[in-house]
Amino acid sequence: MKFIMKYLKPFYAVMAVGLSIKILGTVVELALPYILSYILKNVVEKQEINLIIIWGVIMIVCAFAACFCNITANRMAAKVARNFSERIRHDLFKRTMELSEAQTDSFTIPSLESRITTDTYNIHNFVSMMQRMGVRAPILLVGGIAITLFMDSYLALTMIAVLPLLFVTVMFISKKGVPLYTKVQRSVDSMIRVVREDAQGIRVIKALSKSEYEHRRYDKVNKALVKDEKKAGITMGLANPVMTFFMNAGIVAVVAMSASRVANHQSDPETVIAFMQYFTLISMAMMSVTRIFMMYTKSSASAKRIEQVVTAPMDLTVKSTDEFKPVKTDKHIIFDNVCFSYSGKHDDVTDISFEVDFGGTLGIIGATGSGKSTVIKLLMRFYDVGSGAIYIAGKDIRTYPSKQLHEMFGVALQSDFVYSASIEENIRFGRNLTHEQIVNAAKIAQADDFIRAFPEGYDHLLSQKGTNVSGGQRQRILIARAVAAMPEILVLDDSSSALDYKTDASLRAALAENMKKSTVITVAQRVSSVKSCDKIIVLDEGRIIGYGNHEQLLENCEEYREISQSQMGGDFVE
Repeated sequence: MKFIMKYLKPFYAVMAVGLSIKILGTVVELALPYILSYILKNVVEKQEINLIIIWGVIMIVCAFAACFCNITANRMAAKVARNFSERIRHDLFKRTMELSEAQTDSFTIPSLESRITTDTYNIHNFVSMMQRMGVRAPILLVGGIAITLFMDSYLALTMIAVLPLLFVTVMFISKKGVPLYTKVQRSVDSMIRVVREDAQGIRVIKALSKSEYEHRRYDKVNKALVKDEKKAGITMGLANPVMTFFMNAGIVAVVAMSASRVANHQSDPETVIAFMQYFTLISMAMMSVTRIFMMYTKSSASAKRIEQVVTAPMDLTVKSTDEFKPVKTDKHIIFDNVCFSYSGKHDDVTDISFEVDFGGTLGIIGATGSGKSTVIKLLMRFYDVGSGAIYIAGKDIRTYPSKQLHEMFGVALQSDFVYSASIEENIRFGRNLTHEQIVNAAKIAQADDFIRAFPEGYDHLLSQKGTNVSGGQRQRILIARAVAAMPEILVLDDSSSALDYKTDASLRAALAENMKKSTVITVAQRVSSVKSCDKIIVLDEGRIIGYGNHEQLLENCEEYREISQSQMGGDFVE
């Protein structure tokens, strides 16, 4: 729990005040049975109404004081828990955004979503409960035992004999709970993964009439979650009935002993009445302790999962220029014998070498799985190369700070996202861009006409994932976002696949006219999208099998020639 305590440290002062108020309220509450015993034993027998009223008022004042203190302390506890969980969610989300692609692959997106939601909720509940019950329960427990020992040590010892059994039960069950709840959270991750996949692919599922298949797939992970929750629930649920049994056994023993002691004039009924009230308070305190241990097991498992992300090392750190020396070159981008493997077992791209001039254009083409997108991910340092080097303006990209490196790029990906906001906000994307810049970007991306056709124009609200526009319109909005800031390097990764040939040609013409100062890299399946590039790379199974301009590749690269002929008979008419 060191991880949780680190985040609670800024709230120690507030917690100290809240806990002090809680202690005061609990102590006053603890005094009520004793006051009642005193009234029954010493006040009632005098038969003075005024004295009874005075002591009755004292009890009412104590009850209100206890209620007020508990409410105030609980409100402060809720505020601390709320602000604590806000901070931990903030840091967890921030670190999630900073994770490298390899780390994200390792944790998985569904697991990260589960940690930000379910796990933080578990910790929030634990922190709130500890402040509300973590103080009250021990005071009631220890205070109740102390007072009962003072009132009648014989009866108190009978009750105390049961407590070791209760503590052993709680400790044994809570020890079993942590691994069980960790397994439950992994099952939650699996269920979130399936839900996420089905939500993203709902149209395809319906189109292919695979709703029943996906329902069975969901049902499988749902049943696995139910099984794990059932096992954890049954194990942790044993605590309440076992403790209730021991407590009831203790009550029976106390009642039997008290009847004998009252009959033998070793005790009195007033003491027994107060004693039973204290025993009830002690029983409630023990049940609260049980709940705290149950919450502890769940939050401990969640805290470990959150800590794994928050404390994950920065694996793409900025390297020294002494270690990765710059090179003298007049080229903007250089790939020098780059090799990379996702799994570490075999290379996904091998010996990738090419150069791009400042303001030049590069096309990358190849079959699905040939390594096109991997080259882009390496260029933007989403992953580090296995061997070789990548240079931008003569500097190894590993020596650039992440922010500085990524600010060079404008990127539009085929599977990129839009969020529920206006078209203008989606293009602006939180950057300090004027409306004129956004309109200009939309014109370059061939999006201005269809945007103005909406009654709200650039204020037209897009749904989540942009489902209320066509695929081609969504791609043009994403391209507008990429070019809006006139980036140093523009990357279009299969971002025009949904465009017709005429629109694609107009887009490329607009890019050539307006992005002369930017180095443009186009990844595509269509020859028409890369035909006009200064240089074109043809990839196959992670290797470059062709490099040159369109005419050179038609002559020297059989695979490129086959792609060109299959798509447009080897020629292209603008």
